[in-house]
Amino acid sequence: SMASPALLMRVVASAYSVAEKAATIVRNVMAAGDLGIVEKTGANDLQTKADRLVQMSICASLARKFPKVTIIGEEELPADEVTEELIEDGHCEEILKRTCPAQYTGIKEEELVIWVDPLDGTKEYTEGLLDHVTVLIGIAYGGKAIAGVINQPYYNYEAGADAVLGRTIWGVLGIGAFGFQLTEAPPGKHIIVTTRSHSSTLVNDCISALNPDSVIRVGGAGNKIIQLIEGKASAYVFASPGCKKWDTCAPEAILHAVGGKITDIHGNAFQYNKEVKHMNSAGVLATLRNYDYYASRIPNTVKQSLVP
Repeated sequence: SMASPALLMRVVASAYSVAEKAATIVRNVMAAGDLGIVEKTGANDLQTKADRLVQMSICASLARKFPKVTIIGEEELPADEVTEELIEDGHCEEILKRTCPAQYTGIKEEELVIWVDPLDGTKEYTEGLLDHVTVLIGIAYGGKAIAGVINQPYYNYEAGADAVLGRTIWGVLGIGAFGFQLTEAPPGKHIIVTTRSHSSTLVNDCISALNPDSVIRVGGAGNKIIQLIEGKASAYVFASPGCKKWDTCAPEAILHAVGGKITDIHGNAFQYNKEVKHMNSAGVLATLRNYDYYASRIPNTVKQSLVP
C-alpha cells in the first residue's frame, strides 16, 4: 500500500486550500464595501476587516489540522472563537501526489513554524491597487524557509468580467514552484522593484547607486517576488527596516525553489525559527538571477546604516 504523504506535503496541500479560502474572504470583504480600517502605528500601517478575518481563518484552519505546529501571524488578535464558516478543511490533491524531498520526510509537527501574512499590501488594498495584494503562508524548518504558498486574490482582475479571478503559487525546496510561468528579466537590463509606500532617502540612495535602467514601485513583498519570478524585474531592493518575517518566508521559499536568492542588505540569510525577532531590520535584497552583481554594488554607507 502507498505510504501516507509526509507531514510537509500535507501541510503545503492544506495551506494551498486555506489560501484559496483566504482569497475568497478578501474578495468578499472588498465587495461588501466596509473595509473596517484600523490604523496600527500610523497611516501607512493599516489593518482591515480582511486582515483580521483571513488571519483567523488561516491560523484556526491550520491549527485544527496540525495542532503542534507553531503558527505566527502578523496581526495581534483577541483569542476569539473562530466561526465554522472561517474554517477550511480541504487540501490540494495534486500537491499530496508529489514526493516529499528526502531531507524533509522525517519532520515532526513541533519542528515546523508557519509564518502568515493574511493580507500583504494592506495599504494598496485600501486604495484599490488590487493586483498588489497577496496572502502569504510560509513554512519553515530548522530556521529556514522550505515551502510557501502565495495567493493573489485579484490576479486577472483587469481582464474583464468573465475572467477567472485569483491564482495560487506554491513551492517546496527540492521540488520547485508552480502556478506561474517562470520567466527571466530581459538580459542586460537592470530593473529594480522596490517599496511604494515606505520610501526614504536611504532607500532611494541605495537604488541610485545601482544605476538601474528603471525602477518599479509596488506594494507588498509577495508581489515584488512575483515580479522577479515572472521576469518583470531583475532585483528587489529595500534598504530599510520595516519588512517582517511573515513578509519574506513564503516568497523566500518560492524564490529559492526556482534558484533565486534573498538576503538582507549585508547578504545574511533570514532566520525563521519561532524565537527569532519579527523585523528584518537590515532590509532586503532579492534576485532570480545575478544576485552577486547587485550585492557587490550596495554602497557601504547603506550597509553601515542598516544594523542586522
